[in-house]
Amino acid sequence: MNNNEGYVFGLDIGTRSIVGTVGYRVGTDRFVVVAQESVEHTTRAVIDGQIHDISTVAKTITEIKNRLENRIHQSLSEVSIAAAGRVLKTKRVHAVCEFSVETKVVEDHIRSLDMMGVEKAYEEIRKEVEDKQKHFFCVGYSTVKYFLNGYPMEMIEMHTANSIGVELIATFLPEEVVDGLYAAVEEAGLHVASLTLEPIAAINVAIPEKFRLLNIALVDVGAGTSDISIVKEGSIIAFGMIPLAGDEITEAIAKNYLVDFETAERVKRECERRKSVAFQNIFNENIRVTKEDIAAISEGAVEEITKSVADRIIELNGGKTVSAVFVVGGGGKHEGFTEKLAKYLQLPENRVAIRGAEVLTNVEFEQQGIRKDSTLVTPIGICMNFYEQKNNFIHVMVNEQRVKLYDNGRVTVLDACVGYGFAQKDLFPIRGDSIHYTVNGEERVVKGTAGEAAIIRRNGKDVSLNELVEDKDEIFITPSSKGESGQLMVSDISECQSEMTITLFGRKILCPKLIEVNGTVTGMSHNVKDNDKIEVFDYYTLSRVFEFAGIEGEDIVLLNGREAGPNVKVRDGDTIVRKPKPIEVPEDEKVKPEEDFEKQMQEDPLLQPLKPLPDWMEGIPFDTAKLGADGKLIPGVLEQRTHTAAPEPTPAARVSAEPIQVTVNGENVVMPAKEKPIFVDVFDVYPFDLSKAGGTRLITRINGIDKDFTEPLQDGDSIELFWEQ
Repeated sequence: MNNNEGYVFGLDIGTRSIVGTVGYRVGTDRFVVVAQESVEHTTRAVIDGQIHDISTVAKTITEIKNRLENRIHQSLSEVSIAAAGRVLKTKRVHAVCEFSVETKVVEDHIRSLDMMGVEKAYEEIRKEVEDKQKHFFCVGYSTVKYFLNGYPMEMIEMHTANSIGVELIATFLPEEVVDGLYAAVEEAGLHVASLTLEPIAAINVAIPEKFRLLNIALVDVGAGTSDISIVKEGSIIAFGMIPLAGDEITEAIAKNYLVDFETAERVKRECERRKSVAFQNIFNENIRVTKEDIAAISEGAVEEITKSVADRIIELNGGKTVSAVFVVGGGGKHEGFTEKLAKYLQLPENRVAIRGAEVLTNVEFEQQGIRKDSTLVTPIGICMNFYEQKNNFIHVMVNEQRVKLYDNGRVTVLDACVGYGFAQKDLFPIRGDSIHYTVNGEERVVKGTAGEAAIIRRNGKDVSLNELVEDKDEIFITPSSKGESGQLMVSDISECQSEMTITLFGRKILCPKLIEVNGTVTGMSHNVKDNDKIEVFDYYTLSRVFEFAGIEGEDIVLLNGREAGPNVKVRDGDTIVRKPKPIEVPEDEKVKPEEDFEKQMQEDPLLQPLKPLPDWMEGIPFDTAKLGADGKLIPGVLEQRTHTAAPEPTPAARVSAEPIQVTVNGENVVMPAKEKPIFVDVFDVYPFDLSKAGGTRLITRINGIDKDFTEPLQDGDSIELFWEQ
């Protein structure tokens, strides 16, 4: 390009040919083509858009350069180029950045979020590549939408949020593709003025910004591949490629008529603008075919290409068809191509159209003999891109390592860090790992502490990640740090801090709550780990109470006045006392079998006639039931009596004992002389109406302990007798 004259020199390096265009822009949207030259490859120097034979391609570029220089009578030194979409790697990803507290979103947050998305896309591409040493350059990304607290939002800056997200498409080129393009151009004596992507160059001409709110696909059908771009809601949302294009049609013609590939290619092109074409096959036979003949022979190939293109468009568009399709490139001009593509996309035929002269209305050709058609869309787009972004590759030093960066006119320190290989965690402070745990099934979390931010210096001065960089800048970075992981001990959990008070054998003891972590009993000093399941119990078993108190357990004790065994649950405020030991009777006082039955009845109150009870008390067990060692109820005496006939009254035995004195509800009462008085005898001397219920339960206690009616009485006993409400 001669900067003094304002000319732009653009090269479209394709699989079949190389097209060179020289021109200049008028205003903001008009472009004038001063000269254009096209040369086809004589060998397979370019395969699927990637340069294989650099020297041969360089010679073709030199030939085009010389022809153009002769036409414009000026020398050309700079050139704009484009990388093929078929070698492009694209990924659509969703990235989320969460804040520890509600935060106002600023530019640095958005930049960090975008970088997270690009990094995620790069990682996904690397996973798909077998050669882990292979490198890619990010040549651009397009944000599809942002999210604020999970909801889509056009602008998130200055809003407050707990989390922000982005959905973006990042585009990458393999390093060898970029190096191959640069090497071929430089060997031809040219310097790269700008680099873009063929799909972007084509879409900028074929689908202007004002049409991008619509869901439109652009298909560039070349020789070796068909490149696909899709726009929607103002953005480019996807790129794609299939390895089927015009060469498949050419091969079908060659196989049918037994001609070489070059002859078949000529026949295909001439039939696009003539009714019939004459040629010879490999047997020198003269053959003439019509446009309809070629369409019939190539129908199978066109079916295969269009079906594959349609399937790929639907896949890239989220599983549904688009609203319309524009077709550019030589392969798309073949008879029946747009009609079959419309069929497979289930679109009306008028919604799939070749874009050529109608999108080049703002393009003027000074050179005579150039026909405006769809093959010129990409070459013109490459030239127009020069005015939008003058880009190249620049080199910077990052921590004393040379890094090559794609210069799109807004390269920042952050881009340099990504090119160096810094991960997002190295550039932005990372909060320490959180601990997720549950307490009695309730999910809880303890967050880690915040880390230290990275220290960044460019050319000796402290800068931010958004600072722009230039060629040969020196950048030094001290990576950010990760904060400490969350810390929590069982003793820090509120439920575990309360205690139980239990009265054990007259002594009050404080017991910490029983705690299990993942099913194992744990102490208060246990450090909680991620995913721990903590259970806090409000009881001990009786055996664990003895264990905690450090005393030897007893098989049977009285828990709140009832007999209880080692597995019974003990709760806050419970009282445990020893079970009274039975009175040892001297051997000479024991009842002998030969004693008469009358004396046994006199001495054994259980054999004496039962005192009559009111009718309403039938079935009431009073407090005769007891807790066994296994925690289960043992039937009471009254329950047993209901199934046993009362013995016949017997004559009263001779009383030889002394009367005893007790207190009943605080009143002194003298019990009649009886050898073995029991609780029920109290009703003979103390006025208490049993004929009707005065509450929900009759309480009978001796010396503060619940007893039943058959409990023996001793001199001085304190008796409580009342209805519980």
